[in-house]
Amino acid sequence: MLCQERTVHYLSWSLIIGGLLYFLRQIGTHTPYGRYVEVGGRNVMVPAKVAWLVQELPSFLIPVLLMLSTESTTGLGRNLLLGTFCLHYFHRTFIYSLLTKGTASPLSIVVSAAVFCSLNGFLQGHAMLHCVRYDASWRADVRFVTGLVLFFTGMGINIHSDHVLRNLRKPGEVTYKIPKGGMFELVSGANFFGEILEWWGYALATWTLPAFAFALFTACSIGPRALHHHRYYLKNFDDYPKTRKAVIPFLL
Repeated sequence: MLCQERTVHYLSWSLIIGGLLYFLRQIGTHTPYGRYVEVGGRNVMVPAKVAWLVQELPSFLIPVLLMLSTESTTGLGRNLLLGTFCLHYFHRTFIYSLLTKGTASPLSIVVSAAVFCSLNGFLQGHAMLHCVRYDASWRADVRFVTGLVLFFTGMGINIHSDHVLRNLRKPGEVTYKIPKGGMFELVSGANFFGEILEWWGYALATWTLPAFAFALFTACSIGPRALHHHRYYLKNFDDYPKTRKAVIPFLL
């Protein structure tokens, strides 16, 4: 398959513009997820495990199908796609979705997330398989090495933070508690910080416009969630550590 440069360009800029617009929207209101969901009314709710499986699957499945349908899938671009992007979404789809104890999500959120993951899965997969070419020297490039370190560091933070959140409450408990340990000692949204770090690492390691666009969209979409959580903790817990930041250690 030939590189669809125009499609890659338009999709990348759609992510950039869409991310910035979404960021502005979230400043004034909450996206209806988790503790901010209004149960009842016209909302059709999807169980958390099913929701995460359905909405995350396209980001794993579409790049894999692109690899299987491509005659020659050797090279660093394929390895980066499989070893970083697909690794994250394999965990999200088949491990996180089974372990999550989260609340149900509105069907509209699940559908919109699945559509986004489908488009982004195609964008990242097509770009890495058909548009990007790396020579042997890229493996020693500081951007590649630093990017991979950031990606796997962020993934470790994200997985550990999810583990902390899952184990905050005992079976049957419904009240929210203050998360402690790991990066939660520095920021309220440690899980969000980890994922943001992952995708900026991916963008640095791949050095592509689609990866940069996705990293920016991620920061714009889940960064405000960390801010909302931070304000929630400060409002509802008098003993919440005042030294913690929202999402970026020591800064924000």
